[in-house]
Amino acid sequence: MQILVTGGAGFIGSHVVTALHTVGHRVRVLDALLPAAHGPDPAPPVLPDGVEWRHADVRDRAAVDAALLGVDAVCHQAAMVGLGKDFADAPDYTSCNVHGTAVLLAAMAAAGVPSMVLAGSMVIYGEGRYECPRHGVVRPGPRLAADLDAGRFEPPCPRCGQPLAPGLVDEDAPADPRNVYATTKLAQEHLAAAWARDTGGRAVSLRYHNVYGPGMPRDTPYAGVAALFRSALARGEAPDVYEDGGQRRDFVHVTDVATANAAALDALPDVPPGTLRPYNVATGAPHTVGELATLLATTCGGPAPRITGAYRLGDVRHITASTARIHTDLPWAPQVPFHTGIPAFAHSPLRR
Repeated sequence: MQILVTGGAGFIGSHVVTALHTVGHRVRVLDALLPAAHGPDPAPPVLPDGVEWRHADVRDRAAVDAALLGVDAVCHQAAMVGLGKDFADAPDYTSCNVHGTAVLLAAMAAAGVPSMVLAGSMVIYGEGRYECPRHGVVRPGPRLAADLDAGRFEPPCPRCGQPLAPGLVDEDAPADPRNVYATTKLAQEHLAAAWARDTGGRAVSLRYHNVYGPGMPRDTPYAGVAALFRSALARGEAPDVYEDGGQRRDFVHVTDVATANAAALDALPDVPPGTLRPYNVATGAPHTVGELATLLATTCGGPAPRITGAYRLGDVRHITASTARIHTDLPWAPQVPFHTGIPAFAHSPLRR
Protein backbone atom coordinates (compact mmCIF):
# COMPACT_ATOMS: atom_id res chain seq x y z
CA MET A 1 0.00 0.00 0.00
CA GLN A 2 0.90 3.66 -0.32
CA ILE A 3 0.93 4.98 3.27
CA LEU A 4 1.07 8.59 4.41
CA VAL A 5 2.76 8.87 7.80
CA THR A 6 2.11 12.22 9.44
CA GLY A 7 4.73 13.12 12.03
CA GLY A 8 7.00 10.59 10.37
CA ALA A 9 10.18 12.46 11.32
CA GLY A 10 9.43 12.29 15.05
CA PHE A 11 10.54 9.84 17.70
CA ILE A 12 7.81 7.24 17.21
CA GLY A 13 6.95 8.24 13.65
CA SER A 14 10.46 7.62 12.33
CA HIS A 15 10.40 4.08 13.72
CA VAL A 16 6.96 3.54 12.18
CA VAL A 17 8.30 4.68 8.80
CA THR A 18 11.16 2.19 9.02
CA ALA A 19 8.84 -0.66 10.01
CA LEU A 20 6.39 0.04 7.17
CA HIS A 21 9.17 0.41 4.62
CA THR A 22 10.77 -2.83 5.80
CA VAL A 23 7.60 -4.87 5.19
CA GLY A 24 7.22 -3.46 1.68
CA HIS A 25 4.81 -0.54 1.90
CA ARG A 26 5.45 2.63 -0.11
CA VAL A 27 5.77 5.43 2.43
CA ARG A 28 5.30 9.18 2.20
CA VAL A 29 6.20 11.32 5.23
CA LEU A 30 4.61 14.65 6.15
CA ASP A 31 6.10 16.50 9.12
CA ALA A 32 6.26 20.15 10.19
CA LEU A 33 9.51 19.65 12.19
CA LEU A 34 8.11 21.70 15.07
CA PRO A 35 10.86 22.98 17.40
CA ALA A 36 9.20 21.51 20.52
CA ALA A 37 9.89 18.02 19.18
CA HIS A 38 12.85 18.57 16.87
CA GLY A 39 14.91 21.35 18.44
CA PRO A 40 15.36 25.00 17.50
CA ASP A 41 16.96 24.43 14.07
CA PRO A 42 15.75 21.05 12.78
CA ALA A 43 17.16 19.53 9.63
CA PRO A 44 15.24 17.27 7.24
CA PRO A 45 15.31 13.68 8.50
CA VAL A 46 17.42 10.88 7.09
CA LEU A 47 14.84 8.49 5.65
CA PRO A 48 15.14 4.99 4.17
CA ASP A 49 15.78 4.90 0.43
CA GLY A 50 12.56 5.32 -1.50
CA VAL A 51 10.62 7.08 1.26
CA GLU A 52 9.13 10.37 0.06
CA TRP A 53 9.55 13.51 2.19
CA ARG A 54 7.09 16.43 2.53
CA HIS A 55 8.00 19.29 4.90
CA ALA A 56 4.57 20.63 5.79
CA ASP A 57 2.16 21.06 8.68
CA VAL A 58 -0.85 18.77 9.00
CA ARG A 59 -2.92 21.93 9.59
CA ASP A 60 -2.08 23.13 6.04
CA ARG A 61 -5.04 21.84 4.00
CA ALA A 62 -3.41 22.39 0.60
CA ALA A 63 -0.29 20.51 1.66
CA VAL A 64 -2.36 17.68 3.10
CA ASP A 65 -4.47 17.44 -0.07
CA ALA A 66 -1.30 17.10 -2.12
CA ALA A 67 0.21 14.55 0.26
CA LEU A 68 -2.91 12.34 0.04
CA LEU A 69 -2.73 11.84 -3.74
CA GLY A 70 -2.56 8.12 -4.43
CA VAL A 71 -2.61 7.21 -0.73
CA ASP A 72 -4.38 4.03 0.47
CA ALA A 73 -4.14 4.64 4.23
CA VAL A 74 -2.91 7.22 6.71
CA CYS A 75 -0.81 6.49 9.78
CA HIS A 76 -1.41 9.61 11.88
CA GLN A 77 1.46 10.15 14.32
CA ALA A 78 1.66 13.95 14.22
CA ALA A 79 0.88 15.45 17.61
CA MET A 80 2.18 17.68 20.35
CA VAL A 81 2.94 15.30 23.22
CA GLY A 82 3.50 15.35 26.99
CA LEU A 83 2.04 17.42 29.81
CA GLY A 84 3.79 20.60 28.71
CA LYS A 85 4.76 23.35 31.13
CA ASP A 86 1.41 24.74 32.27
CA PHE A 87 -2.09 25.51 31.03
CA ALA A 88 -0.72 28.24 28.79
CA ASP A 89 0.18 25.40 26.39
CA ALA A 90 -3.53 24.57 25.89
CA PRO A 91 -4.01 26.54 22.63
CA ASP A 92 -0.96 24.93 21.05
CA TYR A 93 -2.04 21.42 22.06
CA THR A 94 -5.55 22.01 20.74
CA SER A 95 -4.30 23.51 17.49
CA CYS A 96 -1.80 20.75 16.74
CA ASN A 97 -3.77 17.75 17.94
CA VAL A 98 -7.44 18.59 17.46
CA HIS A 99 -7.46 21.11 14.61
CA GLY A 100 -4.66 19.25 12.81
CA THR A 101 -6.56 15.97 12.99
CA ALA A 102 -9.75 17.64 11.79
CA VAL A 103 -7.96 19.11 8.76
CA LEU A 104 -6.44 15.73 7.94
CA LEU A 105 -9.74 13.85 8.25
CA ALA A 106 -11.61 16.42 6.16
CA ALA A 107 -8.98 16.04 3.45
CA MET A 108 -9.19 12.24 3.67
CA ALA A 109 -12.97 12.41 3.28
CA ALA A 110 -12.63 14.62 0.22
CA ALA A 111 -9.97 12.39 -1.32
CA GLY A 112 -11.76 9.13 -0.53
CA VAL A 113 -8.91 7.70 1.54
CA PRO A 114 -10.69 4.92 3.45
CA SER A 115 -8.32 3.85 6.25
CA MET A 116 -6.52 5.37 9.23
CA VAL A 117 -4.29 4.16 12.04
CA LEU A 118 -4.23 6.80 14.78
CA ALA A 119 -1.52 7.23 17.37
CA GLY A 120 -3.76 7.19 20.43
CA SER A 121 -2.70 7.27 24.06
CA MET A 122 -3.42 5.62 27.38
CA VAL A 123 -3.73 9.11 28.92
CA ILE A 124 -7.39 9.17 27.91
CA TYR A 125 -8.17 6.71 30.76
CA GLY A 126 -7.01 9.01 33.55
CA GLU A 127 -6.35 6.68 36.44
CA GLY A 128 -6.19 2.99 35.63
CA ARG A 129 -8.29 0.14 36.98
CA TYR A 130 -8.72 -0.11 40.76
CA GLU A 131 -10.54 -2.56 42.98
CA CYS A 132 -11.81 -1.99 46.51
CA PRO A 133 -12.14 -5.07 48.77
CA ARG A 134 -15.57 -3.82 49.82
CA HIS A 135 -16.97 -2.11 46.71
CA GLY A 136 -15.33 -3.94 43.83
CA VAL A 137 -14.12 -2.04 40.77
CA VAL A 138 -14.21 1.72 41.39
CA ARG A 139 -12.94 4.85 39.64
CA PRO A 140 -11.21 7.30 41.99
CA GLY A 141 -11.39 10.98 41.24
CA PRO A 142 -8.42 13.31 40.77
CA ARG A 143 -6.01 13.32 43.69
CA LEU A 144 -6.15 16.33 45.98
CA ALA A 145 -3.19 18.68 46.44
CA ALA A 146 -3.57 18.40 50.23
CA ASP A 147 -3.14 14.63 50.05
CA LEU A 148 -0.16 14.88 47.72
CA ASP A 149 1.47 17.51 49.93
CA ALA A 150 1.13 15.09 52.85
CA GLY A 151 2.69 12.23 50.87
CA ARG A 152 -0.61 10.37 50.45
CA PHE A 153 -0.09 9.39 46.84
CA GLU A 154 -2.37 6.36 46.53
CA PRO A 155 -5.94 7.27 45.56
CA PRO A 156 -8.48 5.98 48.10
CA CYS A 157 -11.78 4.31 47.38
CA PRO A 158 -14.20 7.12 46.46
CA ARG A 159 -16.96 5.41 48.46
CA CYS A 160 -15.29 4.27 51.69
CA GLY A 161 -11.82 5.84 51.63
CA GLN A 162 -10.02 2.51 52.01
CA PRO A 163 -6.85 1.52 50.07
CA LEU A 164 -7.30 0.20 46.54
CA ALA A 165 -5.55 -2.53 44.54
CA PRO A 166 -4.44 -1.37 41.06
CA GLY A 167 -5.09 -3.60 38.06
CA LEU A 168 -4.96 -3.61 34.25
CA VAL A 169 -7.22 -1.27 32.30
CA ASP A 170 -8.87 -2.54 29.12
CA GLU A 171 -10.11 -0.65 26.08
CA ASP A 172 -13.74 -0.59 27.27
CA ALA A 173 -12.91 1.46 30.39
CA PRO A 174 -14.64 4.86 30.38
CA ALA A 175 -12.49 7.79 29.34
CA ASP A 176 -11.49 10.27 32.04
CA PRO A 177 -8.80 12.63 30.69
CA ARG A 178 -7.03 14.55 33.47
CA ASN A 179 -5.06 17.20 31.53
CA VAL A 180 -5.09 19.17 28.29
CA TYR A 181 -2.96 16.69 26.36
CA ALA A 182 -5.20 13.79 27.38
CA THR A 183 -8.28 15.77 26.37
CA THR A 184 -6.86 16.39 22.90
CA LYS A 185 -5.96 12.72 22.44
CA LEU A 186 -9.53 11.72 23.27
CA ALA A 187 -10.81 14.37 20.87
CA GLN A 188 -8.66 12.81 18.12
CA GLU A 189 -10.39 9.46 18.67
CA HIS A 190 -13.84 11.07 18.62
CA LEU A 191 -13.02 12.90 15.38
CA ALA A 192 -11.68 9.71 13.76
CA ALA A 193 -14.81 7.81 14.85
CA ALA A 194 -17.04 10.54 13.41
CA TRP A 195 -15.09 10.46 10.13
CA ALA A 196 -15.47 6.69 9.94
CA ARG A 197 -19.23 6.85 10.53
CA ASP A 198 -19.71 9.61 8.00
CA THR A 199 -17.57 8.11 5.23
CA GLY A 200 -17.77 4.37 5.88
CA GLY A 201 -14.04 4.41 6.59
CA ARG A 202 -12.13 2.14 8.93
CA ALA A 203 -10.01 3.40 11.81
CA VAL A 204 -7.80 1.87 14.48
CA SER A 205 -6.55 3.83 17.49
CA LEU A 206 -3.40 2.42 19.03
CA ARG A 207 -3.38 3.63 22.62
CA TYR A 208 0.34 3.82 23.33
CA HIS A 209 1.49 3.37 26.89
CA ASN A 210 4.89 4.70 28.02
CA VAL A 211 7.05 4.48 24.91
CA TYR A 212 10.84 4.58 25.18
CA GLY A 213 13.79 3.80 22.96
CA PRO A 214 16.48 5.32 20.75
CA GLY A 215 15.75 8.74 19.35
CA MET A 216 13.69 10.06 22.27
CA PRO A 217 13.85 13.85 22.58
CA ARG A 218 15.91 15.07 25.52
CA ASP A 219 15.73 17.97 27.95
CA THR A 220 12.35 19.44 27.01
CA PRO A 221 9.11 19.76 29.02
CA TYR A 222 7.61 17.35 26.50
CA ALA A 223 10.15 14.52 26.83
CA GLY A 224 9.21 11.21 28.38
CA VAL A 225 10.35 10.29 31.88
CA ALA A 226 12.86 7.73 30.58
CA ALA A 227 14.63 10.41 28.51
CA LEU A 228 14.61 12.87 31.42
CA PHE A 229 16.28 10.26 33.65
CA ARG A 230 18.82 9.51 30.91
CA SER A 231 19.68 13.18 30.50
CA ALA A 232 20.21 13.64 34.24
CA LEU A 233 22.54 10.63 34.40
CA ALA A 234 24.49 11.92 31.39
CA ARG A 235 25.12 15.11 33.37
CA GLY A 236 26.32 13.06 36.31
CA GLU A 237 23.20 13.89 38.32
CA ALA A 238 20.81 11.66 40.19
CA PRO A 239 17.46 11.19 38.45
CA ASP A 240 14.73 13.07 40.31
CA VAL A 241 11.82 10.70 40.92
CA TYR A 242 8.49 12.30 41.71
CA GLU A 243 6.18 11.16 44.51
CA ASP A 244 7.64 8.03 46.15
CA GLY A 245 8.59 6.28 42.90
CA GLY A 246 5.78 3.76 43.28
CA GLN A 247 3.76 4.95 40.27
CA ARG A 248 3.01 1.95 38.05
CA ARG A 249 3.39 2.26 34.28
CA ASP A 250 3.78 -0.03 31.28
CA PHE A 251 7.02 0.77 29.44
CA VAL A 252 6.90 -0.39 25.82
CA HIS A 253 9.81 -0.21 23.37
CA VAL A 254 9.42 2.02 20.33
CA THR A 255 10.25 -0.79 17.90
CA ASP A 256 7.34 -2.78 19.32
CA VAL A 257 5.09 0.26 18.85
CA ALA A 258 6.25 0.51 15.23
CA THR A 259 5.43 -3.12 14.47
CA ALA A 260 2.01 -2.64 16.11
CA ASN A 261 1.33 0.06 13.52
CA ALA A 262 2.28 -2.29 10.70
CA ALA A 263 0.04 -5.02 12.15
CA ALA A 264 -2.86 -2.59 12.53
CA LEU A 265 -2.60 -1.50 8.90
CA ASP A 266 -2.73 -5.13 7.81
CA ALA A 267 -5.78 -5.73 10.02
CA LEU A 268 -7.79 -2.70 8.84
CA PRO A 269 -9.82 -4.76 6.31
CA ASP A 270 -11.18 -6.75 9.29
CA VAL A 271 -12.50 -3.60 11.00
CA PRO A 272 -16.22 -3.11 10.20
CA PRO A 273 -16.79 -0.11 7.90
CA GLY A 274 -17.85 3.01 9.74
CA THR A 275 -16.11 2.13 13.00
CA LEU A 276 -13.03 2.89 15.07
CA ARG A 277 -11.40 0.04 17.00
CA PRO A 278 -9.06 0.91 19.93
CA TYR A 279 -6.15 -1.21 21.13
CA ASN A 280 -3.78 -0.85 24.07
CA VAL A 281 -0.18 -1.02 22.87
CA ALA A 282 1.80 -2.18 25.88
CA THR A 283 3.67 -5.14 27.29
CA GLY A 284 1.10 -6.14 29.90
CA ALA A 285 3.90 -6.19 32.52
CA PRO A 286 3.75 -3.20 34.92
CA HIS A 287 6.86 -1.60 36.45
CA THR A 288 7.25 1.39 38.72
CA VAL A 289 8.88 4.68 37.84
CA GLY A 290 11.31 3.99 40.67
CA GLU A 291 12.31 0.68 39.06
CA LEU A 292 12.94 2.50 35.78
CA ALA A 293 15.16 5.12 37.42
CA THR A 294 17.10 2.52 39.42
CA LEU A 295 17.74 0.27 36.43
CA LEU A 296 18.91 3.20 34.31
CA ALA A 297 21.19 4.50 37.07
CA THR A 298 22.68 1.05 37.66
CA THR A 299 23.28 0.48 33.95
CA CYS A 300 24.82 3.93 33.47
CA GLY A 301 26.94 3.63 36.61
CA GLY A 302 25.48 6.90 37.83
CA PRO A 303 24.17 8.14 41.17
CA ALA A 304 21.14 6.45 42.69
CA PRO A 305 17.76 8.06 42.07
CA ARG A 306 16.60 10.82 44.38
CA ILE A 307 13.04 10.32 45.64
CA THR A 308 11.77 13.89 45.85
CA GLY A 309 8.14 13.64 46.97
CA ALA A 310 7.36 16.33 44.39
CA TYR A 311 4.32 15.92 42.18
CA ARG A 312 2.47 17.39 39.22
CA LEU A 313 -1.26 17.96 39.41
CA GLY A 314 -2.75 16.09 36.46
CA ASP A 315 -0.42 13.12 36.82
CA VAL A 316 -2.13 9.85 37.66
CA ARG A 317 -0.87 7.27 40.12
CA HIS A 318 -1.22 3.96 38.27
CA ILE A 319 -2.07 3.29 34.63
CA THR A 320 -1.20 -0.13 33.24
CA ALA A 321 -2.76 -2.06 30.41
CA SER A 322 -4.57 -5.21 29.52
CA THR A 323 -3.22 -6.42 26.18
CA ALA A 324 -5.78 -9.20 25.68
CA ARG A 325 -7.57 -7.51 22.77
CA ILE A 326 -4.52 -6.73 20.66
CA HIS A 327 -3.13 -10.23 21.19
CA THR A 328 -6.47 -11.73 20.11
CA ASP A 329 -7.22 -9.50 17.12
CA LEU A 330 -3.79 -8.73 15.65
CA PRO A 331 -0.75 -10.88 14.96
CA TRP A 332 1.32 -8.73 17.32
CA ALA A 333 3.17 -9.22 20.58
CA PRO A 334 5.95 -7.11 22.17
CA GLN A 335 9.43 -8.47 21.62
CA VAL A 336 11.51 -6.21 23.92
CA PRO A 337 11.11 -6.91 27.66
CA PHE A 338 11.75 -4.23 30.27
CA HIS A 339 14.87 -5.83 31.76
CA THR A 340 16.67 -5.94 28.41
CA GLY A 341 15.13 -2.90 26.72
CA ILE A 342 15.91 -0.40 29.47
CA PRO A 343 19.63 -1.31 29.79
CA ALA A 344 19.95 -1.05 25.99
CA PHE A 345 18.18 2.32 26.10
CA ALA A 346 20.69 3.52 28.72
CA HIS A 347 23.30 3.69 25.94
CA SER A 348 21.04 4.60 23.02
CA PRO A 349 21.29 7.98 21.27
CA LEU A 350 18.74 10.66 22.12
CA ARG A 351 17.72 13.43 19.77
CA ARG A 352 18.52 17.02 20.70
